[in-house]
Amino acid sequence: MKKLLIIPLLTFCVLLQAQMNKVEFVEYDLDNGLHVILHQDKSTPIVAVSVMYHVGSKNENPDRTGFAHFFEHLLFEGSENIGRGEYDEYVESAGGTLNANTTYDRTFYYEILPSNQTELGLWLESERMLHAIVENTGIETQREVVKEERRLRVENRPYGTIVQEAMKRAYKKHPYQWPVIGYMEHLNAAEEADYKNFYNDFYVPNNAVLSLAGDIDIAQTKLWIEKYFGSIPKGTKPIYRPTIVEGPIDGEIRDTIYDNIQLPAVVQAYRIPAQGTDDFYAVSLLSTLLSQGGSSRLNKSLVDDQQLALFVGAFPFELEDPGVSLAFAICNAGQDPSTVEAAMDAEIVKVQTELISDEEFQKLKNQVENDFISGNARVAGIAESLANYHMYFGDANLINTEIDRYLSVTKEDIMAAANKYFSKDSRVVLYYLPKPTATP
Repeated sequence: MKKLLIIPLLTFCVLLQAQMNKVEFVEYDLDNGLHVILHQDKSTPIVAVSVMYHVGSKNENPDRTGFAHFFEHLLFEGSENIGRGEYDEYVESAGGTLNANTTYDRTFYYEILPSNQTELGLWLESERMLHAIVENTGIETQREVVKEERRLRVENRPYGTIVQEAMKRAYKKHPYQWPVIGYMEHLNAAEEADYKNFYNDFYVPNNAVLSLAGDIDIAQTKLWIEKYFGSIPKGTKPIYRPTIVEGPIDGEIRDTIYDNIQLPAVVQAYRIPAQGTDDFYAVSLLSTLLSQGGSSRLNKSLVDDQQLALFVGAFPFELEDPGVSLAFAICNAGQDPSTVEAAMDAEIVKVQTELISDEEFQKLKNQVENDFISGNARVAGIAESLANYHMYFGDANLINTEIDRYLSVTKEDIMAAANKYFSKDSRVVLYYLPKPTATP
């Protein structure tokens, strides 16, 4: 039986070595401040064309939340040279796909195209940056789309408000306190002038990274980039970046949320350091230890052994400013949330008082390596990683070296992070309970 495993194991090792090869790239700035990163990969005839804007929900006016996410929708409406709804048609007719996503810190647009359509992708993104139509027809259309998305994803989805409710208690001053999708009353109140100002302030070349990965000719691509982006004016206003420093959570914050659910849930939120800091890597590995995979500690203890929970999870928010690590458990039928909470706490205490085993530690390293390989297995993932690393850290080469920061974390570092950041005296605890049944 062991002999039969040799060939698959050797194959995996070859693939691992191939995928861990250094990601080569060139980068430079246009005169208008647009940062350009180009990665050439001739293995398949596809290319990812992407633009990342350094604007997320944390850059918003507290009375006009949801703008960054709203623009993710609005900027597919069209431009001065692209009719309404034609963004999709251009890309799909060329055999490609397109999408976008928004976080607390940035907004990311991309197309995946046959490599002979690279110029098309660059033209589309230059139109989005310079010539987008921000007017009432598109605003009203997308306002209703986003409001419906909020109803489906947050308000009418069981447990859909967990992140929103945890974050608004974990922060009192910092804009991470409001949800990326924004609040319904702000979506209703916003006017055309508000959106125009947001576009003019943030959708400028000196607040963006243009990242391409795939089957490109670098010299030709540079010419196209200059053609489509070189003449776009640089933004003249300072880019708003919040400088609020949130103090620690003062004591344990406890609350109860009544939701349209059948099973209770327990939610715990701990404040953690910003991404890229030494302690963040230890906190990230701690979350992996607790919840990634069927043999993770929370899953094994609460779901398998004690059968207290139907589902558990724990994950850190990788944020530009100090963020949050969120842990949650959906209780099994008949289980009291306080019992489930105690079991969750017990697993944290174990990490705070006992070094993890050599076997678990090696498993963590394997999971980190697998995550890095998976993240850079596609050209879109490489384009996004390169842009992320430059935008947040000014160092795109972290795509090749950040894994070393994770692998340098020790067992003692994980224990220290558990004690420093996962304190009962500085956290948010929420009980999600079924709404009481109305009596006739």
